[in-house]
Amino acid sequence: MTDVPQSIPERRVSVTAFDRIVIIFNPNSTGSAPEMAQELHDELTDRLPHMEVVLSPTEHAGHGRDLARAAASTGTPLIVSVSGDGGYNEVVDGAMKAGNRDVVCAVLAAGNANDHRRTTRESPLADAIVEGQVHRMDLLALTIGEGPEAQLRYAYSYNGVGLTPVVAVDLEKGSKGSLREIVTVVRTFARFRPFAIRLEDGTRSTFDSLLFANIAQMAKVATLSEDGNPEDGRFEVITVKHTAKWRVLGVALKAATRGLGPQPTATHYAFTTLKPTPVQLDGEVLELDPQTKVSVDIAPGALATIT
Repeated sequence: MTDVPQSIPERRVSVTAFDRIVIIFNPNSTGSAPEMAQELHDELTDRLPHMEVVLSPTEHAGHGRDLARAAASTGTPLIVSVSGDGGYNEVVDGAMKAGNRDVVCAVLAAGNANDHRRTTRESPLADAIVEGQVHRMDLLALTIGEGPEAQLRYAYSYNGVGLTPVVAVDLEKGSKGSLREIVTVVRTFARFRPFAIRLEDGTRSTFDSLLFANIAQMAKVATLSEDGNPEDGRFEVITVKHTAKWRVLGVALKAATRGLGPQPTATHYAFTTLKPTPVQLDGEVLELDPQTKVSVDIAPGALATIT
């Protein structure tokens, strides 16, 4: 298992020379990812005539992780994911698994929520790439299991247990988009049941939602915290203990209107699942077995990126 980075001396990095640019995208996307990838390729080729710019289409689910890891294994590449949050999660996780501190990742939003790009965008991506100004941001490191068999997965925006991943599962079944999306959320909320976990101190707690956030917003409109910052070396812990459904709905409405305000922060949070439990990493959902130990840690400045 790859060790979780603990410290990075510099957050802001001077202009970086990439040796190539790799654009990863899903050619069978129901959206405009293929067209957007081609347009970015053509613009960068024109504006950076001496730079190798490669289109790297995925062939199946999870392939983006493999492509990113292979691309990140040598040299000083910039890997651009033309995707939504789930596709970029694959690319970031794959790049981190390569263990190359010089790799840089970026995302061109082509999905449904695009939480990360929306909350971190500073300039049009092509302009930012041409300028080459790189900075570092924190990642969430999710360790699943213990010992030699433990798996380490990275997320750049949030990890969620409870209501959030359950809604995500239903959306991934094909109900994305405007009115259908609203109907999906309402339907899932109506049948949702709380979940119980055993905390690190041995106590058992029951939650409706448990979220570890590296950014201040998610799901397009929800403001999770007042001070969320992916460069502060901490993550926000947003908890909703089990309560009446109307209270949970009240929390959701508050997040969508006024925001949830200041939230407690941490660098480490651990628990053990008691039943099969879905967990969401950015836009990707994993199913955890019962009696699985889970640790969430901050990896400060682990990701070099362009926004």
